[in-house]
Amino acid sequence: MTHQRITVLKLLPCLSFIFFTEKPKLPENYTHETWQKLKEAVEAIQNSISIKYNLEELYQAVENLCSHKISAKLYKQLQVVCEDHIKAQIDQFREYLFLTLFLKKIDKCWQDHCRQMIMIRSIFLFLDRTYVLQNSMLPSVWDMGLELFRFYIISDMKVQSKTIDGILLLIERERSGETVDRSLLRSLLSMLSDLQIYQDSFEQRFLEETNRLYAAEGQRLMQEREVIYPPGQCNTTDCLLQTSEPYRDLTPHFLPLPHSFFRKPLIATVEKQLLGEHLTATLQKGLNHLLDENRIQDLCLLYQLFSRVRGGVLLEIWIIHFTMVINPEKDKTMVQELLDFKDKVDHIIHVCFMKNEKFVNAMKEAFETFINKRTNKPAELIAKHVDWKLRAGNKEATDEELEKMLDKIMIIFRFIYGKDVFEAFYKKDLAKRLLVGKSASVDAEKSMLSKLKHECGAAFTSKLEGMFKDMELSKDIMVQFKQCQNLPGNIELTVNILTMGYWPTYVPMEVHLLPEMVRLQEIFKTFYLGKHSGRKLQWQSTLGHCVLKAEFKEGKKELQVSLFQTLVLLMFNEGEEFTLEEIKLATGIEDGELRRTLQSLACGKARVIHKVPKSKDVEDGDKFSCNDDFKHKLFRIKINQIQMKETVEEQASTTERVYQDRQYQIDAAIVRIMKMRKTLSHNLLVSEVYNQLKFPVKPADLKKRIESLIDRDYMERDKENPNQYNYVA
Repeated sequence: MTHQRITVLKLLPCLSFIFFTEKPKLPENYTHETWQKLKEAVEAIQNSISIKYNLEELYQAVENLCSHKISAKLYKQLQVVCEDHIKAQIDQFREYLFLTLFLKKIDKCWQDHCRQMIMIRSIFLFLDRTYVLQNSMLPSVWDMGLELFRFYIISDMKVQSKTIDGILLLIERERSGETVDRSLLRSLLSMLSDLQIYQDSFEQRFLEETNRLYAAEGQRLMQEREVIYPPGQCNTTDCLLQTSEPYRDLTPHFLPLPHSFFRKPLIATVEKQLLGEHLTATLQKGLNHLLDENRIQDLCLLYQLFSRVRGGVLLEIWIIHFTMVINPEKDKTMVQELLDFKDKVDHIIHVCFMKNEKFVNAMKEAFETFINKRTNKPAELIAKHVDWKLRAGNKEATDEELEKMLDKIMIIFRFIYGKDVFEAFYKKDLAKRLLVGKSASVDAEKSMLSKLKHECGAAFTSKLEGMFKDMELSKDIMVQFKQCQNLPGNIELTVNILTMGYWPTYVPMEVHLLPEMVRLQEIFKTFYLGKHSGRKLQWQSTLGHCVLKAEFKEGKKELQVSLFQTLVLLMFNEGEEFTLEEIKLATGIEDGELRRTLQSLACGKARVIHKVPKSKDVEDGDKFSCNDDFKHKLFRIKINQIQMKETVEEQASTTERVYQDRQYQIDAAIVRIMKMRKTLSHNLLVSEVYNQLKFPVKPADLKKRIESLIDRDYMERDKENPNQYNYVA
């Protein structure tokens, strides 16, 4: 019997159609004799004895029997012969044998059985492809052989138990480093798979043993390693698992599981014990360190490893990390640190976390949460940061870089709740930039305004846009004024007309102007009110600035100074030396403002006046005189007014104005809702108010506004139900 001859048998169904075009008539005893011949051949194959009949002749005999409708009897008798043979095999395994010898014997029995059934199936191929194929309830010849082997040998409890114990023992020895017969292990696992008992009889015990082994391995790794993934140690996705010796179980060379399907539970068990059981501890040991040092490669590895394990611990630790980035002691650099941190986080999500939507959403929620923990302060600091970037003299960035920076700030701006607080501080700083001429770029200013309008709507930026309109209208008015008026003296007047509702509130300060200045003010007032009747002008001396022409020993200079600085300097046209008290009496400038003004002129970089005695601060009794020896390389010199830093009281005042505006908005929202609904319960009213307002409100504050509206007869409590309100028309 050769391999080539078996191969030829597979062609016999086609050849038989050529050689036997008609069914031969069989003698009466042919069926019995033919079956006896086939039975002898099957028994010879099963007993590994040479067949004395020609294989082609046996195949033709099967075809003839099937052609004469004896298929059922033929299949049944074949099953009986195979069953008798397999039954006889079980006794050899019930004897006491060494485990290794037992495994080899069961493997040999299995290999012999498979080889025998291949030959038998070749002889009975016609039966298999006709009768068996047409009867769906019957197993094929090969499957029949598997069922018989499984039922009579492997399903025997003693044989099965000993087989499973032996396989597990081989695996355990392999894991401990001993040399085992891997081909035997491979063959036995394939047997369990082919007999379809791998999962029911073997897998559960195998996974339990694996679970126990890797549980101990996971504990060992956690105790021995400070960080399971030290930098530069791993170069592959599986490096964390490969640090454990038993990981070799998972490679086909060491544990050739019959199908990849069977490998999945094993890998899941290992990942659970090496990763899943130590998620929080592992991440707490290393994640913050990796994020702080921006170790991109290790973070990529970390994500790929932990994405295998179900559960959002990596996501949870990722969110916790954000709560540690805000430090109240670093308010000056907070916004820039936030922008840098946001860039870093975006890069990590993009490169390391594969743009995972859960991490993106978690980042947004975390930013929104921790930024708003400090009520209103982030909004104020963001406004201050924008002011710093848009001021003249900020040469740190080109126009393109400035535009990108504004886009980044808008991303942070979206997270804050107190956008009205931002608007209040932004408006205050914008006014200074426009009125004092400190804006770095009009295009950048309008670009920022456009971004705010797109983000918050036209109502949010209406006052800011009004400020720009006032500046443009003021230029047109001044053109008309200079064309219509013949101005006396050598003073050139420029006036900015500001609409009170658009601009921040400034406290008027009365000072003693020169008669020429007063006369020019009156001329402009007459001109303006002649064109716009019914309006009222109020001069804001604190916002004024001038250009003075001065002569020193070194030559002529032009000084760009504030109105207060101007009044002080012009005094030295009338005298050589003045005391602090004399200057205060002559100018009428408020004491604190006057001291800062004198300090800027006598103690700054450009010292156009002398102070006696010399010191950094201006004290009572100090004397001042003109510095005729003043030198400077520039012709036009800008002497900055020493600005008093915004005090806590001023910040509180700005915030208080925001709160006052919020009260008006809350009142308007409540009245608007009640006017439409007429009657509403307290809970529903509160819910609808929250939906309409764009800033956070405490329930206690909302309750106060409701009580205020009741006191002012906008609404009333229902007489029968105190928890319900009625609108008062």
